[in-house]
Amino acid sequence: MPRFTTSTENVLAQFFIGAIDQGTTSTRFIIFDGTGQPVASHQHEFTQHYPQSGWHEHDPKELIASAENCIRRATATFQDLGHEISDIRAIGITNQRETTLVWDSETGEALHNAIAWPDTRTKGLVRELQKREEELGMNFSALTGMPLSTYPSAVKLVWMLRNVPKVREAYDAGRLAFGTVDTWLLYNLNGKNADYYVTDSTNASRTMFMNLHTVKYDPKLLEFFDIDINKLHLPRIVPSSDAQAYGKIVSGPLSGMKIAGCLGDQSAALVGQQGFTPGSAKNTYGTGCFLLYNVGEKPVVSTHGLLATIAYDFGRHRKPVYALEGSVAVAGSGVKFLMNNMGFITHSHKISDLAATVEDNGGCVFVTAFSGLFAPYWIDDAKGTIFGITQHTQRGHIARATLEATCFQTRAILDAMEKDSGHKLTSLAVDGGMSNSNLCMQAQANISGISVDRPAMRETTALGAAIAAGFAVDVWKEFEELKAINQKDRVIFSPDCTPEVSKKMYEKWTRAVQMCRGWLDPDEAGGEFD
Repeated sequence: MPRFTTSTENVLAQFFIGAIDQGTTSTRFIIFDGTGQPVASHQHEFTQHYPQSGWHEHDPKELIASAENCIRRATATFQDLGHEISDIRAIGITNQRETTLVWDSETGEALHNAIAWPDTRTKGLVRELQKREEELGMNFSALTGMPLSTYPSAVKLVWMLRNVPKVREAYDAGRLAFGTVDTWLLYNLNGKNADYYVTDSTNASRTMFMNLHTVKYDPKLLEFFDIDINKLHLPRIVPSSDAQAYGKIVSGPLSGMKIAGCLGDQSAALVGQQGFTPGSAKNTYGTGCFLLYNVGEKPVVSTHGLLATIAYDFGRHRKPVYALEGSVAVAGSGVKFLMNNMGFITHSHKISDLAATVEDNGGCVFVTAFSGLFAPYWIDDAKGTIFGITQHTQRGHIARATLEATCFQTRAILDAMEKDSGHKLTSLAVDGGMSNSNLCMQAQANISGISVDRPAMRETTALGAAIAAGFAVDVWKEFEELKAINQKDRVIFSPDCTPEVSKKMYEKWTRAVQMCRGWLDPDEAGGEFD
């Protein structure tokens, strides 16, 4: 294995790996050394477009420009530190999943703004498709790992085919190219070279065109969505780690640089946390939460309200590895609610200080069901509700209850994952903004009854893309070689309460969830998760 140096040593590292992290609100490019520490980076926020209520779009050109800008700025910093571009062995890409783009296959010009993954304009269409699914006796969860909803790319594409004339015209002429953000980035970074019109299997598994079991596009699924394969161009599905499939950057400071890895963001975070063994789990605490749980080389179709997805696919005669996934709608956004709406704090990071002004939640339970509850509940007739308020309740109690709400919902998902997989979870790897709170992570350990493992360097999503690229170019060949990656100053939060106390807290939360339901009548509630 090649020798690596850390970013704190005063000699050049032999190899570095770059990663484009294209998220929902910003793009970053990070250059990592061989120990998984970032040595140079740049972040660029891009414009969010909301044409109508529930609509959420990105400008396709701005997505590319933001990536190119980040590469240019980060590589300049890298060189200022005394490194050479030739020291970078390859780059990887990680991206927001399900966000959908369409373009003219002949000109490469986008035909519509990217429809972002949270966009809900397709609610009515989803209800129509759900009726068709029932009439045909199909089971999308069994085939794709996902139920019909507004999230999958297929539904967004159908909406554009029905509502955007120039998209329909390109389709009828056989010139319509479809892709998720990874495909759009790869196609453009390669100079719009059709040889690199590809997607990795973790992203393809979120389109609803791919069969989760075969890892191939399924004619039955395409037919269901009235897609004629002779009219629509679909990207070739390739492994997440591959030295040849993704091509090279054709311009800018990294011209000629090999792109060797690609993963959807949540899969990349699992890889960055080294969740390579069945039973490994990670939780990313952002605006909401995304939990992934490695179930091994056979997909597990959930019967407890979770999604099934591909965790990663490193090729080279390895089989794809699958995961169960659960999401929490409100995590960091709950903290923002206390800051922006209630005036409890002036900055998000001060939530822990406020929560620490009291010893416990004072009997308060906050069910943060601002738009219902996601996995594993899938409740759409609830609204945010605080229970247990007395004349002694202080802001600190509400702050604690807000942090604990995320922890309780995480516990519910972990319990569902154990039931689906049949394996007991022993540790949870964490990253994302809210994981910075020691108080919150200790609460997570207490409520879940398992240890919580937090790395000091929490850019694990980008690190996962770098690891995928590194495997492809033989920087690493076996997962064992990664044991030293990002291990510096990790913190383990172990439960400091008894299992009985943990059980009692969770039972109170469960009662609160039951009691918060029924605020909306069926007409008001209908379609939160359509």
